[in-house]
Amino acid sequence: MEKTTTTPQPVCAQESLALLNCVAAVPYDRDRCLALVDALRECVAQKRVKKFSLAESSSTASSEPPKKSDSKP
Repeated sequence: MEKTTTTPQPVCAQESLALLNCVAAVPYDRDRCLALVDALRECVAQKRVKKFSLAESSSTASSEPPKKSDSKP
């Protein structure tokens, strides 16, 4: 079984967050976002990151099956 570890401060967190906020911004500034992609890529190369993952939440909401909608014809 492969063992994964998480660090207290995620690697390249600043660069990742900046990029995500850029793509969510209105109006969308493609040139600025592309510069942030380059910054994230440089950080990933420097730190030798192989894979990112999101921390799993402790809530049970994600494990519940989706609710069926009561649509009537």
